[in-house]
Amino acid sequence: MEEKKVTFGNFQKSAFGIDSIDSEVESIKKDIKALYESDNLPWVIGYSGGKDSTACLQLIWTAVKELEPENRKKPIYVISTDTLVENPVVAMWVEVSLETMRLSALEQGVPIIPQRLTPELSDRFWVNLIGRGYPAPRPMFRWCTSRLKINPSNNFILDIVAKNGEAILVLGTRKAESSARKRVMESYEGSTRDLLSRNGNPKLDRVWIYPPIVSWTNDDVWEYLVTYPNPWGYDNKQLLNMYRGATQDNECPLVVDTSTPSCGDSRFGCFVCTLVDKDKSMRAMIQNDSDKEWMKPLADFRDHYLNTDDFERRDFRRMDGRLTLMDDKDTGGKKLVHGPYLQSYREEMLAALLLAQEEIKKKPGMEKFALVTAEDLDEIRRLWVEEKNEIEDRVPVIYKEVTGNDYPNEQLNEGRLFNRSDIGLLRSIAAADDHPDNLHYQLVRNLLNIERNYSTATRRVGIYENLERALINGGFENRQEAYEFAMKREQTEDDDEELIKTMIDPSFRSEASEMYSVETDQDGATS
Repeated sequence: MEEKKVTFGNFQKSAFGIDSIDSEVESIKKDIKALYESDNLPWVIGYSGGKDSTACLQLIWTAVKELEPENRKKPIYVISTDTLVENPVVAMWVEVSLETMRLSALEQGVPIIPQRLTPELSDRFWVNLIGRGYPAPRPMFRWCTSRLKINPSNNFILDIVAKNGEAILVLGTRKAESSARKRVMESYEGSTRDLLSRNGNPKLDRVWIYPPIVSWTNDDVWEYLVTYPNPWGYDNKQLLNMYRGATQDNECPLVVDTSTPSCGDSRFGCFVCTLVDKDKSMRAMIQNDSDKEWMKPLADFRDHYLNTDDFERRDFRRMDGRLTLMDDKDTGGKKLVHGPYLQSYREEMLAALLLAQEEIKKKPGMEKFALVTAEDLDEIRRLWVEEKNEIEDRVPVIYKEVTGNDYPNEQLNEGRLFNRSDIGLLRSIAAADDHPDNLHYQLVRNLLNIERNYSTATRRVGIYENLERALINGGFENRQEAYEFAMKREQTEDDDEELIKTMIDPSFRSEASEMYSVETDQDGATS
């Protein structure tokens, strides 16, 4: 079968110029060796498993390996941030690749140390989306990037800096990727160290940037990867085939600041990303390769549940219970700023997510597949019960309904005030229907749970403030009543503000002085 040439566009001028690829590669390797031996600063390489980071790491690996063994002393950390919601095919590729790197580095005597980074439990996607009820990320509320990508990478890098004073961050970024990316790369230039650039992130001001393939085009990257063997034993043609299975030619870069393009704009990003309409790479993989059809439940879940047109699925109150108004561009009036997902929708999403996971686990070889981990479930459960006062404790119930198995972990709180029959009775008394989002039922439930939380406290400091806050936040029969209340409150505030302005206006003071004139003596005493 004839090998298909990968091209990006005839308008891109190759960095190789009239010279051969060999001379360009040798020139870069010479720079790498000189920089590596010039100081004792550790290196950190951002590795995503895509073409650019693979080419970058491959160049450094081969260059350092050519040094004398006694000169290979400086550690080179290869960090890959797994958001835990990556395209699973790519995530498995990267995980296996990191382990292969580790074994090959030991065998070849190169100081390369692979590190797989993951977000903290409280920062994970499902914990925030389903647990806290954060709405799916969108351009004006892109809460995922810092939690899933930036924080794990920056924390690791800052730890290295704390131990060594400075560090060099090697990135596979290129000016040819996009005009916006080119501007970011150019802002790094002008360093006093010829091969390094300044870091534009003030949090990483002691970290230098080294982009060895900054001037390469997409075609240059592919030509290098298919021409030179992978030093840690992976077949780069498999990577090429993975790219062929999708659409636009790009990859998910290591994200260390918000100027880096979102993974949603790249080929291999988080499959849950809502900054794009569709995850075209996952859909293409499913369509083009029968071995990847097992991912269909994930794509279906993403397309059905992670929709940014979600006002009806969200509480009309903010996360802290406040009512906030914003301009409504459609009507020219005002509307409520909506907050987290409703309890009913969060429960529906959790059930659908577990169902997708169960469907995949039925596929041959996928028995251990975990879309949402036991840690995630425990944290979602804790958030629902302890922070949202959802004492129904629905996570174990949903888990058993979907999987047919008992929830594997212990009771969250053995001293709960109500059992399930008590909660059912409370609902029947407090609500006109069985809907979990019934506002009257939620208010009574929240008040009782606040009292329960303070029942064993030695000092009940704050209980009245919490009860008052719950009454204010829950004192509405429906969304419309809350909207009318917020509008009246805003009008009252506007009237009060206008009255204050009138009282301090000079003309008002002049009129008042004439109406209530008083005479004063030379010492200022009134008469």
